[in-house]
Amino acid sequence: MNQLILKKITQNKHAYHEYFIEKKIESGISLLGWEVKSARSNMVTINNSYVSFYNKEAYICNSIFQSNVTQFYNETHNSVRVRKLLLKKNELLFLMEKVNQKGYTAIILDLYWKNSWIKVNIGLAKGKKKYDKRNIIHMHKWKKEKIRILKYMK
Repeated sequence: MNQLILKKITQNKHAYHEYFIEKKIESGISLLGWEVKSARSNMVTINNSYVSFYNKEAYICNSIFQSNVTQFYNETHNSVRVRKLLLKKNELLFLMEKVNQKGYTAIILDLYWKNSWIKVNIGLAKGKKKYDKRNIIHMHKWKKEKIRILKYMK
């Protein structure tokens, strides 16, 4: 049987702190050969990457694929180039409509292998205020304290 194999390449942990993630969409990504090699060696950074739209197509901006390939035939490897996302038409229209609303943005959450394909998780996000971040930190502290108290109660 064909088993589904998922292996994380990188994750944008900063996004979960800065944004409320309202919806996640899985997408393919168009990469060059040397970019796939750098993804195999985990030389990818997606911390500040986001999705932009141009001519009814979605592109990833600010993702960095570091080149570890020696350059042949005077090729230049642009590590910060804009990469095309492979989305279905209804997913693309949904994202474009939501991003045009005030306060929403589309950011990259994960980059991972799905069998032999590199996939991207796109998060439809709304920014957090400073007091939201403080409340979440207090809730996490309280959960840890509650577990500690219940452990000593038994």
